[in-house]
Amino acid sequence: MEDIKLTQYSHGAGCGCKISPAILETIIGQSKAGPEFKGLLVGNSSKDDAAVMELENGQVVISTTDFFMPIVDDAFDFGRIAAANAISDIYAMGGRPIMAIAILGWPIHTVPAEVAAKVLDGARAICAEAGIPLAGGHSIDCPEPVFGLAVTGIAHKNEVKMNSQAKVGDLLFLTKPIGVGILSTASKKDKLNPEHLKVSVGNMTKLNKIGYTLGKLKGVHALTDVTGFGLLGHLIEMCEGSSVSAELNFRKVPLLPHVLDYLEQGCVPGGTGRNWASYGEGVSNIDEQTKNLLADPQTSGIGLLIAVDPSELQAFHELMSNEGYGEIVKEPIGKITEPRLKKITVL
Repeated sequence: MEDIKLTQYSHGAGCGCKISPAILETIIGQSKAGPEFKGLLVGNSSKDDAAVMELENGQVVISTTDFFMPIVDDAFDFGRIAAANAISDIYAMGGRPIMAIAILGWPIHTVPAEVAAKVLDGARAICAEAGIPLAGGHSIDCPEPVFGLAVTGIAHKNEVKMNSQAKVGDLLFLTKPIGVGILSTASKKDKLNPEHLKVSVGNMTKLNKIGYTLGKLKGVHALTDVTGFGLLGHLIEMCEGSSVSAELNFRKVPLLPHVLDYLEQGCVPGGTGRNWASYGEGVSNIDEQTKNLLADPQTSGIGLLIAVDPSELQAFHELMSNEGYGEIVKEPIGKITEPRLKKITVL
């Protein structure tokens, strides 16, 4: 089993195998609208991270699912990354996860069942870190390995954070460096230094628990996590939902170590091109290298993208510093502006 490299059995890697934003828009746009449900606060009408249903006494339940094909060869790490990725959607809504169930597709005639067991072990480890049970799930025989979770969370109605509430003048912050898609492509090409792989895995398995705390901060207007559509794609979703535009200061965007080195070696995921083809016309003033970094598909809610009221910066920085994020959010990566012809201007 030690010789099995899971990425060799999949055509995509992590969130890089997501359907492109343009195709997804066609699928959802041509699907018939369902009936309206009282209490559904966040649903198909927006492009948010999870669905939110209001219960009684001001409480809400948050529901999400996320799954993908292997982004690393190690089965235990694959399970950890996939679990952290799915749980991140709850944190990105300002919620607290309470339970998860597994989604497993496995090529039972090609990859031993014992490898799938290791994937589940990795997922349980992350669920335990999040303080929730992996309480069940469903599995199918599948041509390629697929794994993820459906996660349930809770929050107070007034503390739910959406990606569609950014205000003009808000400052933008990111809680993790980007570049995971480039490093995973380098790994598939056998170019990735093992030490750089450890850094990448560590980044992808760090839970975005800070999202639950940010939900309690009134100065946080909008919140989302950055995954398969890249930083540009998720910022565009925030802008479209909020009817605003944004300026993005590329020099302030944190990058994983050695990402530029691998980019120079041609380690560009296929998902980057699909992303750019879907939303590139909404971005101005960008060169090829910058495009390949900002449209790079990220995995495991690689960082929370936060829109903060500038009048509440002191409270925000105090909170983030106390939680160990003081350095990475020391300076904003951009700001929200009045609506413009282009959704994002890269500085």
